Amino acid sequence: MVTRSETLAKAAALRALFEAQGAVVVEPPILQPAETLLDLYGEDIRARAYVTSDALRGEQMLRPDYTLPVVQMHMSHGAEPARYTYAGEVFRRQERDPARANEYIQVGYEVFDRLDPAAADAEVFALIHDAMRGLPVRPVTGDIGILTAAVAGLETTQRRKDALMRHLWRPRRFRALLDRFSGKTPVPPTRAALLEGDVACDAPAIGLRGRDEIDARIAALREDAAAPPLSGGQVALIQSLLDIRETLPYALSQLRDLAVDLPAIAVAVERVAARSDALAQRGIDIDSLIFEASFGRVSMEYYDGFVFGFRATARPDLPTIATGGRYDALTRLLGRGGEIPAVGGVMRPGLMLELEAAQ
Repeated sequence: MVTRSETLAKAAALRALFEAQGAVVVEPPILQPAETLLDLYGEDIRARAYVTSDALRGEQMLRPDYTLPVVQMHMSHGAEPARYTYAGEVFRRQERDPARANEYIQVGYEVFDRLDPAAADAEVFALIHDAMRGLPVRPVTGDIGILTAAVAGLETTQRRKDALMRHLWRPRRFRALLDRFSGKTPVPPTRAALLEGDVACDAPAIGLRGRDEIDARIAALREDAAAPPLSGGQVALIQSLLDIRETLPYALSQLRDLAVDLPAIAVAVERVAARSDALAQRGIDIDSLIFEASFGRVSMEYYDGFVFGFRATARPDLPTIATGGRYDALTRLLGRGGEIPAVGGVMRPGLMLELEAAQ
């Protein structure tokens, strides 16, 4: 049994690794403004956040992770280059698996740097990779930016692209939308009824939506129904992209092949190539590093580029031991007019100690 004091000591040692890189230690408040931040988390985290209310400050939540508060803190003072590190508790409800901790220690490292995003990606990954050395874990990488570029390049309406973008982090819903937009599955009967005839009604309006909102929604549904279907070829290309799971060099080769028929992803693919070179320069064995094009799609919704995780090889029951990724768009959302490329990663020292003890 790993004790709290042992976990805190491990967390301090890990944080010291990042301090040695010039990172400034920060400690955002445990109580965070829910209204500002909650929508920026993934669906899973939103459902598991501890939310309360305050008469003066409004809706508040216990800190479910560090990245969002750190980004908000940094961007409130400008978009200058910086490195931060932290170690402390995060809180998440565990309704599905009561055996998992609802409070645990998280250690992390966040880099805000315009100079060389590929090098910054490699820096964060390599430092966490070194911290994991000797543990029975296997790293996996991905890039959300490739999938978003693929969706942006589809030959369909902007409304359909927006719908697919919203559901990138819900694989089943994303697949269902692709099937519907390509005509593979029929329009649901309840929706089909709205697309035919006059929907005027003398019944009193109930609920929160006004007549104008209802009319606009029906018009949008009819516009969507009139749009030509996505071609089977485009859907097949998206599926081929999502199916990629190879070591990084082979994955890069497949991505470049796909970019011939899906040119919208070409720039994002070259970012993967630049990152691969930067990782190799950091001493990472890229020939054995796994790249999964679907990785990160059930993680934080603020990631928009490089994503990575370290999984316990013999303990599939454990959560991911370390995770991270790039979140450039988040700095724009919280930047008050400023923005800066940013990437970070977090580790769970308690799980690391648990793996060490089992060896």
